[in-house]
Amino acid sequence: MADDRAEITRLLNLYIDGAGKGNAAQLNEAFHSSARWFGTMAGVDYDLDKAGFVDLMVGSPGDAGGLVAKITDIRIDGTAAVATIKEEGFWGTLSFTDYFVLSILDGHWQITCKTFAHTGGSH
Repeated sequence: MADDRAEITRLLNLYIDGAGKGNAAQLNEAFHSSARWFGTMAGVDYDLDKAGFVDLMVGSPGDAGGLVAKITDIRIDGTAAVATIKEEGFWGTLSFTDYFVLSILDGHWQITCKTFAHTGGSH
C-alpha cells in the first residue's frame, strides 16, 4: 500500500506541475488516454477529453505566479483510488477543489477522471 500511495502522489504531483506550468509531457504521463475532465465555473459546464484538457493547460498554464496546490486526501481500495487536491491562485485568482479517480490499468496507476468544484475567485 505504501508503494501505491507513493505512485498516486507522484501522479497527482505531475498533474499539479503539469497544469501549473503547461507541461504536456507531465499531464500525458499522469492521465489515462481516455481520461475526462468535468466541472462548472461561472455557469459554464466543462466536459473535456484528455487532448482538450492538455491543450487548455498548455495554452493557458494555471500558475500565474501564486498557485498553491495541496493533496488533501488519498483513499485506496485495491486497484481503485480517489484523491482530493485543493488549489488556490489558479490563473491568479481562482480556487478549486479537484476530485480525481485513479485505476490500475495496463499494470500501473493512471488518473482516469478529474471533476472540479470552483470554490472561489473569478476568471
